[in-house]
Amino acid sequence: MCSTKVIKIKGRVQGVGFRPFVFSLAMQYKLCGFVQNNMDGVYIVVQGTEENIISFIQAVQMQKPRLAKIYALEVQHTEFKAYHQFEILTSNHQGKSDLVLPVDASVCSKCIAELLDPENRRYLYPFINCTDCGPRYTIITGLPYDRVHTTMNSFPMCEMCQKEYQHPKNRRHHAQPNACPVCGPTYTFYPLDSGQISISDSIVAAVHALESGKIIAIKGIGGYHLVCDAQNEVAIQMLRKRKKRQSKPLAIMARNLEVLKQVCHLSATEQKWLESVEAPIVLCQKKRTTIFPEQLAPGLHSLGVMLPYAPIHVVLFKQTKLDFLVMTSANPSKLPMLYQDESAQHFLSGLADGILTHNREIVHPVDDSVVQLLPKIGMQMIRRARGFAPEPMLIEQNVDGIVALGSQQKNTFAFGRNQQIFLGPHIGDLDALEMIEHDQKVLKHLLEWLDIQPKLIVIDQHPLFSVRSFASDFGVPIYEVQHHHAHMVSCMTEHGMTDAPAYGIVLDGTGYGSDGKIWGFEILYGSPAFFERKGHLVYTALPGGEKSILTPWKNAVGMLLSLFGSEKGGVMAQVLFPNRKMEIHVLKTMVEKEINSPLAGTCGRLFDAVSAMLGVCEKQNYDGEAAILLSEYADITQVNQIKPYAYTIKLVANNYEISFSEMLLQIYVDIQQKENRKMIVSRFHQTIVDAICDIMIQLKNKESCRQVFCSGGSFQNPYLVIGLKEKLSQCGFSVYFQQQVPTNDGGLSLGQLRIGQSYLTSS
Repeated sequence: MCSTKVIKIKGRVQGVGFRPFVFSLAMQYKLCGFVQNNMDGVYIVVQGTEENIISFIQAVQMQKPRLAKIYALEVQHTEFKAYHQFEILTSNHQGKSDLVLPVDASVCSKCIAELLDPENRRYLYPFINCTDCGPRYTIITGLPYDRVHTTMNSFPMCEMCQKEYQHPKNRRHHAQPNACPVCGPTYTFYPLDSGQISISDSIVAAVHALESGKIIAIKGIGGYHLVCDAQNEVAIQMLRKRKKRQSKPLAIMARNLEVLKQVCHLSATEQKWLESVEAPIVLCQKKRTTIFPEQLAPGLHSLGVMLPYAPIHVVLFKQTKLDFLVMTSANPSKLPMLYQDESAQHFLSGLADGILTHNREIVHPVDDSVVQLLPKIGMQMIRRARGFAPEPMLIEQNVDGIVALGSQQKNTFAFGRNQQIFLGPHIGDLDALEMIEHDQKVLKHLLEWLDIQPKLIVIDQHPLFSVRSFASDFGVPIYEVQHHHAHMVSCMTEHGMTDAPAYGIVLDGTGYGSDGKIWGFEILYGSPAFFERKGHLVYTALPGGEKSILTPWKNAVGMLLSLFGSEKGGVMAQVLFPNRKMEIHVLKTMVEKEINSPLAGTCGRLFDAVSAMLGVCEKQNYDGEAAILLSEYADITQVNQIKPYAYTIKLVANNYEISFSEMLLQIYVDIQQKENRKMIVSRFHQTIVDAICDIMIQLKNKESCRQVFCSGGSFQNPYLVIGLKEKLSQCGFSVYFQQQVPTNDGGLSLGQLRIGQSYLTSS
């Protein structure tokens, strides 16, 4: 018996080859009707036997295209109307948009095969793509996602490309960036000490420059990278000098998985992520026999690695003998990443020896995403950008019109549309006016294109965060949220928690506390609607304020003076830092007289202090350097098997206060006795784990809640994550860590938005 049904699908279903996929399935199951893009997603009418329609719907869900994601699929019976064939109709642009912006995708295996085939008309063409891969978000100028609404609109397709684009059984059917050497974009190389190289020689010239030890800038999918030979020590030193990046680790791109396995330990999951559609940078452990200069990632056993994700990368490695390339964002220090040709050429004159650029405009710049894989936890997002942003998160609550502006460091913004939360791409630190303006521009564009009308702006309580400078520009109410409450709720939101109260453990570097002090070692209890502080680290002086974050040894001195007094603490400081006696005297005066010495109790500053005491890092060249270098000494094979140092916990005004003064004294003694650094650091980590678990056990005896949500930048530390997960689980808690959203400040806006929604609901 013939049946007719309407199928409405929402999700990432436009710009991913979904309509030709549906067309092919309809042919397979002998169905008539049509498929059409609209402002909600995809609208399908199918007519045929009931059995075939059921099989068709199952196949749509199980066999969907490489880039597709289905959030909702609704099936309705409709009145019979005779259809004689199955068609792909032109897009319906009527109504309010509920579309999901398609994200950029790594080059697929079929396109790579064509790219490397000398007989193929797209042989070595660095803009090859199909419906399964290629640029999306970075080239969109409007919605719905059709070629006319992309920067490819300025490249009319040749006859052969047009035939591919129009043929419903071709894998380039409605591939909006479809092009070839005849009709598409081109690369050009500009040596900065001479003129333009002809188009035919551009990539060869760029490769020659790289093999000669030069630094070149390459315009890719989301912006410019600075690139050099990853095994050339002189080139790496020159790159660091020009970019003013003294010791922050540099990411590399490897020719293929086989050469990467020679230098890094790779688990099956790490390999999977490296070869995924998103193709992020993956933090992997280096092998002892590494061939790279120490300057690539000073003091680290790990290395950020990625595989070629754009056709230009595949072509470069095809043309060169080099197996590894440094590939780092080409932005000047503290400025936005470069993506516009005019500004790029201006700034790159002092950074690169040549520029390999193309004539396809980038509308939305996007950095490389960064992830790490943790035992017993899985993938953890470090930086959410290319391949992930601005993919929305579905939520039960209506968050329409709520805009959260995020943090000062590692900034991302978030905004709501109906029951979707869009987390914007990684912006960076908002310390320069150019970064603030870039943040505003990206946010404004997305709000306009997705037709979001702000009705509430949510910001951090910190009085000096840069987002305050433009929060009032929206002309709607502003709601302030405590930093660590937002961290906790960010984790709760990611894991689908609603309004039920739970515990939060938030460990980070710096956050403005409700009492005006600097928080960052917090045990909280609450929900999006409220929070209570249940435990924290004892406050110590931070001489110089937040500026002392760059000098961990000053932080250590302030901590010792606060915990042991001027006399004993001063002696300890002079023994540990014998070449800084005059400066220690000044710091002692500042702490005693409370001159620019705010009180702080943060996990990040505790790590900094111990790192400085051990001589691991006394001065930071990048955010978190002292803690990262210290964590390299922690033995994660001994988690929860090492004896911790001593500590004390006191209940003060219904709040547990942790003091690590005994631990710091024991570490001081161990340093004098030249104990093994690896053991000292491992015991230090274990002490933090044990102290937190002790408080949680005491709270467990008072409350019935058993859910714990962990967030904050310190939870990028594998030892802390694994240790707390194991120990708290053994104590009967369900423990959650952030994975899809950064646990650092890059995920803060998600929590801010959810708290803002709770505020609107209750007001």
